[in-house]
Amino acid sequence: MSNVVETVKQIVQPILDKHAFYLFDVEFVKESKNWYLRVYIDKKGGITIDDCVLVSDELSEKLDEMDPDPIPQQYFLEVSSPGAERPLRNDRELQQAVGEYVHISLYQNLNGQKVFEGFLRSADSDDVIIQNDQWGKNDTIKIPKKMIAKSRLAIKF
Repeated sequence: MSNVVETVKQIVQPILDKHAFYLFDVEFVKESKNWYLRVYIDKKGGITIDDCVLVSDELSEKLDEMDPDPIPQQYFLEVSSPGAERPLRNDRELQQAVGEYVHISLYQNLNGQKVFEGFLRSADSDDVIIQNDQWGKNDTIKIPKKMIAKSRLAIKF
């Protein structure tokens, strides 16, 4: 399966470069009896449905032209945005999220809390700093990255 993912990454990258999009992730998974090739794309300002259709059409054409077929079994191709509450999986994604509203879950309590929401003010190799916006608080908190179990963008209501 990883060969399929790596092959698709190589094929889709020139398409994304041409349109100033970037690759968020590629999955090739079996769910029930069907295989799904999922390509998650993004760009500054967010991805539209038209962007997804454009990449899907171009990627599908490239895959159909290849001989031998890199994906011999039947599958469904899905191209989409990683979503408004996408995970922040690494340092680069945290850096790109500076200024955005985030949700951070910790492995253990920090100042009596395991969950923080607020605006990400900075992210370096060791820590993140957020403007804590939960329960009427409005304080800045420094969170060591080694304590972070999960982080994602969040929608502020």
